Amino acid sequence: MRSKIAVVGEKESVLGFKAVGFDVRETSTPQQTEEAIHALAAENCGIIFITEQAMAPVLHVLDQYKDHQTPAIIPIPGREGSLGMGLTSVKKSVERAVGADILFKDE
Repeated sequence: MRSKIAVVGEKESVLGFKAVGFDVRETSTPQQTEEAIHALAAENCGIIFITEQAMAPVLHVLDQYKDHQTPAIIPIPGREGSLGMGLTSVKKSVERAVGADILFKDE
């Protein structure tokens, strides 16, 4: 069975993903973003790409899914560029899995 791939975020950043067949959820408020994430999780979506701008105000919601196998929630830069949240997320995940900062210890 194939898992669905979705993109959540502001219209200008996510609209192009419709062309490649992703389930696109346009959001403009934290409430809409939170509802979209919960709805996609309930639909057994496998991967949710979320713009960093949409992700920033709903980090508490993402924490609910961090220990679940699906959905994998992956931050992507939005139209306004990267906020560095994707790299921070990877760093935290590696630290949690390994128990130490093995990627960025020199920085």
